[in-house]
Parts: sequence; structure tokens; C-alpha cells
Amino acid sequence: MSKSDTDTKAKKAKGKQAKDDSSVGSAMAAAFSLKEANGDKGKKAKAGKGKKGGQEPSLVRVVPRYGPLSDRYYPSALMDDMKGDNGNGDGYPGDGTKLSKLDRKLYEKELTRLQVELVKMQYWIKATGFRLMVLFEGRDAAGKGGTIKRVTEPLNPRGCRVVALGTPSDQQKSQWYFQRYVEHFPSAGEMVIFDRSWYNRAGVERVMGFCTPEQVEEFMQSCPQFERMLVRSGIVLLKYWFSVSDSEQEARFQSRTEDPTRRWKLSPMDLQAREKWAEFSKAKDDMFAHTNIPEAPWFTVEADDKRRARLNCISHLLSKVPYTDMTPPAIELPARPTHPELERPPRWEQFFVPNRYP
Repeated sequence: MSKSDTDTKAKKAKGKQAKDDSSVGSAMAAAFSLKEANGDKGKKAKAGKGKKGGQEPSLVRVVPRYGPLSDRYYPSALMDDMKGDNGNGDGYPGDGTKLSKLDRKLYEKELTRLQVELVKMQYWIKATGFRLMVLFEGRDAAGKGGTIKRVTEPLNPRGCRVVALGTPSDQQKSQWYFQRYVEHFPSAGEMVIFDRSWYNRAGVERVMGFCTPEQVEEFMQSCPQFERMLVRSGIVLLKYWFSVSDSEQEARFQSRTEDPTRRWKLSPMDLQAREKWAEFSKAKDDMFAHTNIPEAPWFTVEADDKRRARLNCISHLLSKVPYTDMTPPAIELPARPTHPELERPPRWEQFFVPNRYP
């Protein structure tokens, strides 16, 4: 066999292998997507395979298979909205024009509607054993706490926990960095919200000098692998970054100093961090470059207007959970039974809280 024939066969084999890898990769990428079977009419024939009685399921989720290809990484269904809602299709906010503050009545009306949907979502999460984990990160005074409060306000605290860990103890500092967070992860039917998370290492610890450059580098390498492992285990991981401008953050700091009921929010660490705006910006950009992975992407919330930020974040969170309305029907209470007369101790034997508002 001539050398030219050998080279030709090698090229053909290489081309076939690349084609096979491409088709396998595409198939595995599709395995992670959530498809609405009753959406596009052009896909009905494909979605209808295996249907019973001619009815289309409302949701089809293809479970990924693992094995020899499990070391490959494929896009998550969380990335299905990378084209932004601003109408220009580039995935970014609009032209940078500062919007006026959202009307309070509109905000309260929409918040009530979204909180009803959050309750529906919690019923579904509990009934299906879904596991949801949401990280709230961002600059100081960006509005993370206010958004978390509005998310959890209507929910049953037994099924929705907020985790806000303090400074690690000496024992925790000697552990694997992610160890103290793992024990708070959700069980089946639970939703866990982290008010700041393991990303402290890439932000405040890095900028304020609480860890070494080697520890930061190790975090940047380990974190994507750690989060891919969570996603593969079945946990849905949502990561929100609340972005606020320098001038708006300064205005909120000033407001906190003037309001005694909110002054506790301004810690000595916040005052030190206030001087390091540029350093935090660089740290955030570097963190995104390493950890904005397809399986668990970052979603940035424009937070100069707190009302818009809350509504946008809650609406986006709801869109990432394939819930259906499983609210139980209203209970019809039977007639209240009559009770026999009881001999009670005299009221003067009790201590009552004085009524100061007659």
C-alpha cells in the first residue's frame, strides 16, 4: 500500500471520529434540556413518541446517561434564556438608560402575584422531592437581603431554609473549604437559600487578605468541579449576582448611617470594603471568568432599583423551576362544635400585658 493511500485512509478515519464525537456531544447536550412538549407545533411528532391516549405531557425531561462520556460537560437548561428580554437579543440590559423608580402600587401588586406563585412552587417541590439551591451574592448594600426576605415571606420555613454563615471557627478553617457549606444542602423536597456562600473566598476573603493567593487559585480550580458534581447529583443550582453602581451603594450606606433601625447593617468590614471598589470589581470579574460555567451559570440582577431587582429575580427564579400548580383545594370547615360550660380560674390570678393603645 502506498503512502498516499495510507494518508487518505487516516484522514477519513479522523474525520469520521470527529463527526461521531460531534453527534454524541450534541445528543448528550440535549439530555440536559427541559422541553415543553406542547410548545412548538413543529416538534409535536418528535415529542409525541410513546404518548398514551394521544395526550401530550406538559413537560418532558430527558435524564442524562453517564459512563465513558461523563467527563464531558454540557450546557444546562438554566441557560435557555441567554437572549435577554430587552428585545435586542444580545443577552444584555438595554442601552444603559437609567430607569425611574418602579411605581409602588405596581410593585406591590406584582409582588403579591409572584409570591402566590412561590407558594405553588413550594407545594410542587415538596410533592416531587425536588432539590433547589439558590445563591445570593453581590456587593454590600446591593439588596440581597431584601430580595431573600420577599422570597421567603410567604413560604413554609420547614421547606425553605436561609443559610447565612458567620466567620469560620478555627476548627472549620482546618477543614476542606466547602465542608461547612455541604451540611446545609437541601434534602428531597427542600429549597435552601444561601445569603452569601462559598464565593466569599473569591470576593471578600481575597480582597481583604483573609486567605492566601494559593488558596484563591485552588478555589478557582475546585469550585467549577464542585458545582458540576452538585448538578450531576440532581440539585438545581441558581447563582444570582446583585449588581449596584458606586453612587447607589454610597447613597444606601449614607441612608444606613442616618436610620438607627438599619445602622446594624453597616459593619466595620463594610466601611473598609467601601474603600476597595476597584479591587472588588477585579475580583468579581476574575470569579466570573472561572466559575460562570454552563452547568451553573451566573445571573446578574441589576439592583439600582430595589423594587425592580426583587421582581425580576423572583420572576426569573420561578422560570427556572418546572413546577405545576399542586395547591391543595380549600378546606371546608365543619360547624364549630359546642362545648360544655367550663369552670375557669378567675382572671385576676393572671398577669396581662398592659394595653397601651386604647
